[in-house]
Amino acid sequence: MGLFFGSIAFVATHFLMSHPLRAPLVQRLGAKGFQGLYSLVAIVLFGVMIWSYDAIGREPQAWQPTEWAFGIGAALMWIGAILFIGSFVGNPALPGAPGPKGGPKGVFAITRHPMMWGFALWAINHILVIASPKAVVFYGAILLLALIGSALQDRKKAGLMGDQWHEWTAQTAFIPFTRGVAYPGTFALVGGTVLYLVATWLHPMPVGVWRYL
Repeated sequence: MGLFFGSIAFVATHFLMSHPLRAPLVQRLGAKGFQGLYSLVAIVLFGVMIWSYDAIGREPQAWQPTEWAFGIGAALMWIGAILFIGSFVGNPALPGAPGPKGGPKGVFAITRHPMMWGFALWAINHILVIASPKAVVFYGAILLLALIGSALQDRKKAGLMGDQWHEWTAQTAFIPFTRGVAYPGTFALVGGTVLYLVATWLHPMPVGVWRYL
């Protein structure tokens, strides 16, 4: 139950503090004070999720992952790492960014929410291959936060930027690759591949390409 309620609190506080409570909290605490409170709440609640996840211990799997599941998961992780790294280059949705200029380039030609989809694909992969009830709750919360957060970000940016953001959404995809395949850029491809290889090599169980070597 701790994991369930901790996950609900983690997702709910992110949505509340990113949208309806953001303006009044910034007004009361200042920008830096708000960022500090936001980070503290997120770290504490995510810590509760991790502690509760570990406290549950081993669980029977809800389904038996096949070798196909591990292969698909490896591909999702690689794509997610590329999207995540690429999201730091020219991201118009980052705080303080000037907004979209010109047509989509790099990973933004794949999806306008590459960072969020990086987290979403990471979560989907873990649900797929761990296949336990606690994994569905833990990683499902992250998946929910990433996808609903992306939709809410679109609505927020449309309100702030108006036609500029509407033009951006008309040129970009919410779901990756639904507007076709695009080259993510050399920085994203190389950096994401390195992140993927290092992260999967450090993983406590053989995953990714290391599972097949």
